[in-house]
Amino acid sequence: MRKTVVIDVVGLSSALIGEDTPFLTKYLENSRLSRIKPHLPAVTTSMQSTYLTGTWPSQHGIVGNGWYDRTDCEVKFWKQSNKLVQGESVWETAKRINPAFTCAQLFWWYNMYCGADYSVTPRPNYLADGRKMPDCYSHPAGLRDELQQRFGQFPLFSFWGPGANIKSSEWIANAAMYVEEKHSPALNLVYLPHLDYCQQKFGPQGPIEKELREIDALLKKLVGFFEERGANVILLSEYGIVPVSRPVHINRILRNAGLLGIRTERGLELLDAGASQAFAVSDHQVAHIYTKSDSIKAQVIKLLTAEEGIDLLLDEEGKERHHLDHERAGDIVAVAKPDSWFTYYFWLDDRVAPDYARMVDIHKKPGYDPVEMFMTSKLRAGYKLLRKKLGFRYVLDVIPLDATLVKGSHGAIQIPEKYYPVLVARDMAIPEELEAIAVRDIILQSLLS
Repeated sequence: MRKTVVIDVVGLSSALIGEDTPFLTKYLENSRLSRIKPHLPAVTTSMQSTYLTGTWPSQHGIVGNGWYDRTDCEVKFWKQSNKLVQGESVWETAKRINPAFTCAQLFWWYNMYCGADYSVTPRPNYLADGRKMPDCYSHPAGLRDELQQRFGQFPLFSFWGPGANIKSSEWIANAAMYVEEKHSPALNLVYLPHLDYCQQKFGPQGPIEKELREIDALLKKLVGFFEERGANVILLSEYGIVPVSRPVHINRILRNAGLLGIRTERGLELLDAGASQAFAVSDHQVAHIYTKSDSIKAQVIKLLTAEEGIDLLLDEEGKERHHLDHERAGDIVAVAKPDSWFTYYFWLDDRVAPDYARMVDIHKKPGYDPVEMFMTSKLRAGYKLLRKKLGFRYVLDVIPLDATLVKGSHGAIQIPEKYYPVLVARDMAIPEELEAIAVRDIILQSLLS
C-alpha cells in the first residue's frame, strides 16, 4: 500500500491561507484544494467520524461532541471509546483488503480501543485529592512512556483552555514523526488543534497572524518530513470557523418558559436533565433539544421559532433531510444563524452559577463552553496554582461568565464558502467541492494507488 499521511489542521479554511501562511500558499501551487461541504453538525467528533467511516451521523451515530444519554439521564461530552462509532473505520477496511496494513491514529477523537495499531489520545490523570494531572493514553501502553520520555509530559493545558498554544500541536507532530521512524505505518492520522483556539477567541478575521505563522511553520516541517519518506500527504480540516457576535442562551429561554428542571445544592444551581420537560445540549452552533412529550416538543418549536439567532429548527423530517436522524439526536435540533452560537448557560443569576462554570471542566458542563479559553485574572490563577504547589486543595475558578467574549464558532452549514473546511492533495484527481462522506474513499484511493 502507498504510505499515506492525513493531517487534520483544525479550523483551516481558504479564508486563512495568504501572506501569513507562506508554506501553504506555495504548497498549493502544485496541489489541488477542494472545499468540503459541512454537514450537521460541523463539529469535531461528527465530522471526523464521517471522514473515517464514509457514512452520515444518522448511520455512525456521532451526532455531536456530546449528547443526552436517555438511559443514564446524563449529558455526556467528549467520551473516548471508539465503540460509540457505529461504522467501519477506514483502517478496518484497509486491513480487510491487506492484512499486513498498519495504521497510527494520533489524537483524532474516539481513539481508545479503536483497532489502530498505534494510537495516542489526551487522557489526564484524576487524582484522589481532586487534582488533574496532564497525561495521555496510548496503544500499545508503552508508547505513551516512550513519547513522554522523549518529548516531555504531554502538554494538556496547552491543548485546551486559557493556556492553549502551539506546544500541543508541536508535541503531536513530534509524536507522529517518532511513530513513523520507529514503526512506519501505512496510514498515519495526525491531529493539529492549534488554529481552533485563536479563531474561537478572536474570530477568523481577528489578530491571529502569529498563530497562522506558527502552524504554517509546523506544517512545513511535518509535510517535508513525510514527503522525504515517500508518503502521500493529505491536508484537511473538519470545519472552518465563522465570525460570531451573538450568543443565544437557549436553556435560559426554556427555563423562562418553565421547562427546565433545576436543583439547588450548597446555594448553587445545577441543571437536572432527567427532571426537565425540555432542555438543550448546546454544541457550538448546534443544540440538541430533548423533550418529555410530543406536546412539549410542539411548545418548544413554537417558543423558539421567532427567536433571534436561530436559523433552523429540525423536527423528525428535518433531521432525516440533514442525515441526523439517530436515536442519540435531540427531539428537536436547533441550528444557529452564522453570526450566532449557543451557550449551555441555564442560570439566571451569576451568583448561583455552578462551581464548574468558572472552571475548565469539559465533562461536567452539560454543553460546550468556549469561554473556557478566557481567564478572569492571571494573578488569581497564579495564586491558585501556588496553593496547588503547596499541597492545598483548590478550585481553579478563573473562567469568566461573559459569552460575548467569543468571536468565532462553527457547526452551522449555511455559511460562506470561504469558511468551508478544505482538503488539499497532490497527484490526486479530486473535485473542487466534496461531500464529507467522500473523504474516506479519497484516503483509500491514496493507500491503494
